[in-house]
Amino acid sequence: AILAQAIFAQTRVPSCEATPAATMYTRFVEPGRLALITYGPCAGKMCTIVDIVDQKRVVVDGPAKVTGVKRHMMPVKRLSLTDFKANITRGAREKSLRLALEKDEVMKKWSATSWAKKVAAKETRAKMTDFERFKLMVARKKRSGDVKKTLKTKKK
Repeated sequence: AILAQAIFAQTRVPSCEATPAATMYTRFVEPGRLALITYGPCAGKMCTIVDIVDQKRVVVDGPAKVTGVKRHMMPVKRLSLTDFKANITRGAREKSLRLALEKDEVMKKWSATSWAKKVAAKETRAKMTDFERFKLMVARKKRSGDVKKTLKTKKK
């Protein structure tokens, strides 16, 4: 009975009151937060939250020269927040936002993540022509044959 109680005490999940909210969430909707637009005409592009309008809407800006997103209001539902944040004040101008992104190298850090690489690969695949898809298929077949050939020689 004592052993069972000891095992139960180790495997018990902590209650919600025991974990503070600060450790639960790390990506907050705040000015300077880098986000990926998931829906709408700018879907797939990066933006930075500049201002918070209300509980459900924010003002985002690319800036347009860096990401191609102009300043506009957008629902938070259409954004995927990232771990990166530029150091800007609320309602910052486009120039100060661009300088903050360059200073903190936020876009460079973002492009190094696996999430960004997946987004870029998806865009590349979507833009492929029929002939490029054919060349890819032929290259995959050739690689598969080479792998099988080397594995067959190593078995013998």
